[in-house]
Amino acid sequence: MTKVLILQGGTSSEREVSLRSGSSVKNALELAGHEVGVADPGNQDFDLATATRGYDIVFSVLHGTGGEDGVMQAQLDAIGIPYVGSNTVSSELCFDKWRYREKLLEAGFRVARGELVDLESFWQSDLVKQPFVLKPYDGGSSIDTLIQRDPNTLDRQTVEQMFANHSKMLLENLVAGVEITVPVLGDGALPVIEIIPPESGEFDYDNKYNGQSQELCPPLHVNEDVQRHARDMAVQIHTLCGCGGYSRTDMIVSADGSLTVLETNTLPGMTDQSLFPKAAAVAGINMPTLCSQLVQSALTNQTASA
Repeated sequence: MTKVLILQGGTSSEREVSLRSGSSVKNALELAGHEVGVADPGNQDFDLATATRGYDIVFSVLHGTGGEDGVMQAQLDAIGIPYVGSNTVSSELCFDKWRYREKLLEAGFRVARGELVDLESFWQSDLVKQPFVLKPYDGGSSIDTLIQRDPNTLDRQTVEQMFANHSKMLLENLVAGVEITVPVLGDGALPVIEIIPPESGEFDYDNKYNGQSQELCPPLHVNEDVQRHARDMAVQIHTLCGCGGYSRTDMIVSADGSLTVLETNTLPGMTDQSLFPKAAAVAGINMPTLCSQLVQSALTNQTASA
């Protein structure tokens, strides 16, 4: 029996999602026969060395800053306990969306036109004269993300508030097309999911978790050749960025079938509403099997590299 410690909660803006992921993973691992404990780095008395004592491996679902940016991974490395997911270097790279997109550009992948901007350079950019996306370059779950389809209706106060929360942000042109996400498990891709936001909204933080968006697997508006290409690309990006265990890459499919890469998440959500478990289920992998496979894979890789 493997003793697994789940790290959940934390102090980032994604704490609520992390707690939900932790609950789902805990239930799944217990059903798979593992001995499971839970710890929350957001608690004042939290000490990582103490919390991990007696456990074989850590399964972190700490979304956001301090959890998937390489900080926790470095601390776990220092203690010497194995963990599920990507290592410190890969986590740092994919969490920094600007560095990530530069790496993809060097490797020949298509990304949206973009700039790293502060409040002053935002207003000076030509990108704000057309449909655009403004988002933190170091965050997730679509928190503090603005999708502006009509620049003429841009609310200045909203923008100023976003920059009050983030000194610099990633500004990209809005690529028209069908949004898809491609989960990677181990060294292979799971089925592609098409994301259809509510008719009067976007696939933002609220609509990700309130059940208002449609998530179609298999996709309705993406042909099989494009899906195959997307799966191949997701695996290539997973390898290029040094991801471990699992990842999920978001893309846009344009009308001509071309693929624009948006981002890669090294610590995908694992709630009952999350995309990764949904794709796994379509592939015939239930949640207990998925979580157990991630644990065993991490332990095997740790042994092989020792």
